[in-house]
Amino acid sequence: MWYMIYSEDVENSLPLRREARPAHLARLQQLKEEGRLFAAGPLPAVDAEDPGEAGFTGSLVIADFDSLEAAQAWADADPYIDAGVYAKSTIKPYKLVLP
Repeated sequence: MWYMIYSEDVENSLPLRREARPAHLARLQQLKEEGRLFAAGPLPAVDAEDPGEAGFTGSLVIADFDSLEAAQAWADADPYIDAGVYAKSTIKPYKLVLP
C-alpha cells in the first residue's frame, strides 16, 4: 500500500540538510530502484523552484510499504532525523486515485 510521509523541518535546517543529503537521497534511490517510490521532494520555504538560502520547510515522500508500521520504521531511520533536520514526521496511508 502507498503511504505518505510528511516531515517538517526545524528552523534554519538548510546547513543540516546539505550535510545529510547524500545519505537521505541514497535511501530514496533504493526505493525508486525497487519500484516503490511514487514521489519525493522537499517543500521550499518560499514560492520558488530554487529557494536559495531560504531553504525548505519539510519534505514529502509517497512510497509503497507492507504496513503503516513498516512506513513508520523507514521514516524513523531517515538520515535527516539523525542530523536534526526534521522536527516531526506524519505517516498516513495514501490511496492513489489519479493519474
